[in-house]
Amino acid sequence: MLKVSVITVAYNSEAYIARTIESVLKQNYSQLEYLIIDGASTDRTVAIAKEYNNQFQEKGWDYHIVSEPDKGIYDAMNKGIKRATGDIVGIINSGDMYEAEAVKTAVSTFEDTECELMFGSLIICKANGRKFLKKGKLRNIYQTSRDWNHPTMFVKSELYKKYPFQNKGIHDDYGFYLKMRKQNRYVMVVDKPMALFFMGGASNQKSLKAVWKRIHDRYSYCYRENGYSRLYFLECLFIEAAKWILS
Repeated sequence: MLKVSVITVAYNSEAYIARTIESVLKQNYSQLEYLIIDGASTDRTVAIAKEYNNQFQEKGWDYHIVSEPDKGIYDAMNKGIKRATGDIVGIINSGDMYEAEAVKTAVSTFEDTECELMFGSLIICKANGRKFLKKGKLRNIYQTSRDWNHPTMFVKSELYKKYPFQNKGIHDDYGFYLKMRKQNRYVMVVDKPMALFFMGGASNQKSLKAVWKRIHDRYSYCYRENGYSRLYFLECLFIEAAKWILS
């Protein structure tokens, strides 16, 4: 059986780390390890995470909590990937949640298709309690993050280890995905919700400075660095406009 490593990065997440951990505990797949990479939180994040030690032991899953300073979210993800011992890796950020069948769906997709990367649809949860579905989709000509959902993505461990996140901007995860597409890696998409994403994090801050940084990072470190046209700057503007309206 394929072993799955799930990674959660966290910093001062005492208000919502529990719901992420509990969503991992609900997974109905036996070969799983869970790594929480905390950035030296000053609140009760680590203490709350430690309260679940016995539940992971009862399931027979390896459970690792690492708390130390890092250089940002993607540096923390890289730390988790280096420690991961699974065949495939999923990353679910603190505050977000897996659907109960997420890991099992990922494993069956890898086993049935021998893909190298897969993702599914995502349920977006707005601050006012409303939800909407963001469907996963593959396009061969035009690439847009409107079709892609990082919380639902599972990747062969060897790819994550060979191509670590560059830690250059807020969209390094999408930059990794575009790199895999440029390399013609075998990507599969399943038409099934696999996770819930709660708006309000770093990718949704509404200050003009934050918006411009996201546009710059997506354009420079995702599209241009992977050889995509300068016209993708318009795509970056469109994405931020849509976020502004939806949030």
